[in-house]
Amino acid sequence: MGRRTNARIVAKTSPPCDTSTVAVQRPGRINNFPARDYRRLLGAMLIHWYDNVNSAKPKVSQREELARVLHVLRPVLDIIDAPVETPVPPAWCCERGWVEFLLKIGDDDLSASERGGFATLLTDSANAPAALRELAVQAQRCTRLPALGNSPLGLPAAALRGVGARKRGQLAALLGALSPLAVNAERIVDVGAGRGHLSRLASELFQRQTLALDRDAALLRRGGARSVQRVRQGGTLAVRFVEANVGPQRLELQSSDLAVGLHACGELGDRLVSAAAAARCDVALVSCCLQKTSAARRLPLSREAHGFEIRRGALGLTNLTTREDGVEASLAENLRAREARLALRYLLRNRGLDIGAGEEMRGVNRRRAQTGFADLAAHALALRQQPAPTALELRCFADAARRDYAVMRRLSLPRSLLARLIELAVVRDRATALEECGHAVVVAQLFEQHLTPRNTVLFASAHPDRLPPLQPE
Repeated sequence: MGRRTNARIVAKTSPPCDTSTVAVQRPGRINNFPARDYRRLLGAMLIHWYDNVNSAKPKVSQREELARVLHVLRPVLDIIDAPVETPVPPAWCCERGWVEFLLKIGDDDLSASERGGFATLLTDSANAPAALRELAVQAQRCTRLPALGNSPLGLPAAALRGVGARKRGQLAALLGALSPLAVNAERIVDVGAGRGHLSRLASELFQRQTLALDRDAALLRRGGARSVQRVRQGGTLAVRFVEANVGPQRLELQSSDLAVGLHACGELGDRLVSAAAAARCDVALVSCCLQKTSAARRLPLSREAHGFEIRRGALGLTNLTTREDGVEASLAENLRAREARLALRYLLRNRGLDIGAGEEMRGVNRRRAQTGFADLAAHALALRQQPAPTALELRCFADAARRDYAVMRRLSLPRSLLARLIELAVVRDRATALEECGHAVVVAQLFEQHLTPRNTVLFASAHPDRLPPLQPE
């Protein structure tokens, strides 16, 4: 019941209904409605209109949302900190009495559980442990997010050369949501800009000076070349590409900036939030790869989460996806790759090498595991100056890994259940830190699942009316 002017929600200058057509036909009646009923109807419409205009304002504080997440996570930190690295049930699983139930899960139910159906299995199974069932309910409740109410922005086709379809969808959705913030910014700062797709489009569409920051000089050079090419095509944009390692180097922002991080990895997201909070500028952040941090544990940014630390390895849980198609490979391909890595670990240990979990891939690109155990083993052994694997070794350790990994997948289900909750703990901590500094904050689902599983976005501003609206619940 409002109209959008300069990408901001404003009230109409006229009331929600046109009173100029109202004529009194009989005393006490308006347009054949009793006056009392008409006033009630008008009042209800005004309330509905007001709610729509203020839909961007969060109903519950970020501090309260964070407290809910931490209330669920604190009692299960032992689960988060102890990954299943062998077929021997971990202590947390034995102590809670979950082993028997998990190991009896059939193959079909296991497959469905790994694709997001574990909570449903727990609800439907009479034999499911009550504590595990309740944990699933609480995790789902805390990780349910609203969707944004804005529409994707139309992008100029000429500016999208070399940009994949899924990336285009992400850019359109984010730029559409950024509109109310961008029109009020003097400068847009794209942190972790890469090739600068977002920087170029934001500068052209919003006609703002844009600063693209990244530590990879080669990517920035390519981005700069594309910007020059776009200007020659007729695009009007002003983007400056600057090599910066936002970590050792301090990120300097101004209060009139809009700071943006599209898939800002790990501690880069924390540094972006801290800089935006200090400058009291607007910020939009889509997190990614939370485990990419130089510290062994992530320290909280907010006062509310004081003392709540998450181990770097546990942050890697947030990369798990229940989608059939992951970011780089399908779920089935990822499962086969993990089984191949386990087989490689067994082979290396049998060769007398002291290899811990994860160390089997040292010096090996993780994508190599997607090629199968035989190729992975040959490559890993060559790097260690070891003889090529024999047919017997490949067969024996492939069989052992297949048997053991089937057990490990079942034992890992409770831990995987917490992956999304860990992500939200980090996002809500960042949101609360901004809230503690006077920002209004919205946390929502930005992208459709087919575009990317990394779809949680944080918008913050000292001016609540700039925040994008949310879809009605």
